[in-house]
Amino acid sequence: MESTSFNNQEMKQWGVPSIENLFRDYPQLRMHEADIRTRYGMFEKTKMAIEREEGLDRFTHGYKDFGVVMMEDGRVRCMEWIPNARAVYLKGEFDNWNLIPYREVGFGKWELFIPANRDGSCPVEHCSELKIVIETKDNQTIERISPWAKYVVQCDHNKGFKWKFWNPPSSQRFQITHTRPRKPDRLRIYEAHIGIASERCEISTYRYFTSNILPHIRDQGYNSLLLMAVVEHSYYPSWGYQVTNYFSASSRYGTPEEFKELVDTAHGMGIYVMLDVMHGEASKNVLDGLNMFDGTDACYFNDGPHGFNNQHDTRVFDYKKWETLRFLMSQLRYYVNEFRVDGFRFNGLSTMIFHEPSKYGWSFSQTRDYQHYFGRQMRTDGLAYLMLMNDMLHNFYPNLITIAEDVQGMPALSRPVREGGLGFDYILCKDAANVWAKLFNEMRDEEWDMHFIQQMLEENRNADKKIVFTESHEQNEVGRMTLSRKLIGDSPMSESQQMTPQLDRGLSLYKMSRLFTHAFAGQGFLNFIGNEFGHPDWVELPSPSNNDNYQFARRQFHLADNQQMRYKYLNRFDRAVNKTEERFGWLKSNQAVVTRTHEGDKVMVFERAGLVFVFNFHPTKSYPDYKIPVRQCGSYKILFDTDDNCFGGHSRNQANVEFHSKNEHFENSPNSMMIYLPSRSGMVLAQSNFVDEYKHSGD
Repeated sequence: MESTSFNNQEMKQWGVPSIENLFRDYPQLRMHEADIRTRYGMFEKTKMAIEREEGLDRFTHGYKDFGVVMMEDGRVRCMEWIPNARAVYLKGEFDNWNLIPYREVGFGKWELFIPANRDGSCPVEHCSELKIVIETKDNQTIERISPWAKYVVQCDHNKGFKWKFWNPPSSQRFQITHTRPRKPDRLRIYEAHIGIASERCEISTYRYFTSNILPHIRDQGYNSLLLMAVVEHSYYPSWGYQVTNYFSASSRYGTPEEFKELVDTAHGMGIYVMLDVMHGEASKNVLDGLNMFDGTDACYFNDGPHGFNNQHDTRVFDYKKWETLRFLMSQLRYYVNEFRVDGFRFNGLSTMIFHEPSKYGWSFSQTRDYQHYFGRQMRTDGLAYLMLMNDMLHNFYPNLITIAEDVQGMPALSRPVREGGLGFDYILCKDAANVWAKLFNEMRDEEWDMHFIQQMLEENRNADKKIVFTESHEQNEVGRMTLSRKLIGDSPMSESQQMTPQLDRGLSLYKMSRLFTHAFAGQGFLNFIGNEFGHPDWVELPSPSNNDNYQFARRQFHLADNQQMRYKYLNRFDRAVNKTEERFGWLKSNQAVVTRTHEGDKVMVFERAGLVFVFNFHPTKSYPDYKIPVRQCGSYKILFDTDDNCFGGHSRNQANVEFHSKNEHFENSPNSMMIYLPSRSGMVLAQSNFVDEYKHSGD
């Protein structure tokens, strides 16, 4: 079976088992019921057809059949889907580059068996070079790398790849030593790029990251690692978004065995490991990518104009094709089974769900106007694929995590497939980053609108699980200004130099924005590598436009370790926030309840997980006896204070000061309390006995 083709009218009547659960939380979606049933119908029929043909489990283990695979008896099996071929050959170093013919086995598939050596060993040497030669139906002769290649090596920086057969002897294979950690019930994510992890002007390695960065991530209190640009891509400055080789862990950082060691070591530290994947589009590279693999524009992609994303200069997948589905879902299972990764972030969803992403996707991706996500502009095949992919992953791997990026405004993105949702576990939410960018860029401190902050961060407060951040890799790309650069600028960070007003303001707001975002809006928090200590520079990956300069393609971790530099304060602060959340669990609790917002005072108070969060954004006014509402009576102490001198603050509150609530109704709360609230600071209050217990534990 080569493609899926279904009747839309029939699918509109398809039963969605728990659709009423969706309508209960999103009553406005009932007007789009026909569209929801249509995409569910395509998902269900595709799944049923796969099960009927060969079973979903085998179908999504394509990497065990396709490509060049050594069998248990020493033979090598070669299988490719090349629908435009009239003849196919394998050649390589193992046979002095002689052409060895495949045989056609139907539906565009070609197969070849190479017998084992006389001693039963594999006839293709480990790391020997291979190529596929294709004679097309229109009489071209072309050379290609198998789409299923497990290891490719780049000869020159940002140039094409060579395909190497990866089959190391058992003595060179990494042996797993750790079990997978327990699935986190909330995420504190460390987003990282392997290549920039070193302090040196170079492309860093898996081994460097394993030895030097993983311990830092653990010590900072992160429970999840999100790795960018691991799936192979020929153009390094693309951040891994222009994928060429879907089954190859990037060789520019090391070998597949070294990547396995990284994941296993992270597991030993209790860290979940997730990867960025691109299932919407692929590199346009021909010689070492998927583009024109069989000599046509089609193959794995849409044919004609819909097969190109001109804005990104990439190719767009066709989810109606059987082998495209097999290829993409098998890639996920390959990384889960072979490298033991624990989840994926799916980038570029706009290309997958909109027919014209340049017209609809980029402008609609943040909007909450639900009508934009239904209608003829939507790709039903792409939506059904996302449902099929999530359903498959969560059925085979219940503890696996999937994160949706790019279209946070789409309703039901993280609702279960059985409800008609797309089935993601989390949505990456940019609202907080947008709020802080607007405040820092467009308003003087005195003009900050407390209600604007509250409204913007509350807009997404529904049943979807959100991952929030003040800045991710996007805010660190060249041409953008990081929060550190924006707030601190060129202020003196050496302890030997006097604290300037700009630096004092910058450090305070950096801490306040991160704590507020961490505690208020989501079920997960994301930090990009280096931002935990306010890394001063953006990221600019080496490219011809900057003469392959690595100056800004590295992270200067020594700044956080140097006790003579003020970066240490932000690093301590980041660790303390994560450790406090680990103990009190606000990310897994119910949404924050705002108990006070005062525009004139520039104060906001909210409660979450039994804690009271108090923020005074006023640049100059401190309040000696400030009345705040509290929902639970008792004595309170400061659990956490952005103004603590160990975080570079002024410690204007005494460490063990105790505040006593009164049974006095205030701001819709049954109790109130008088506290000292310093200017431009945030604090977390907890019942005194909890604070004493926490501090006594040494956390």
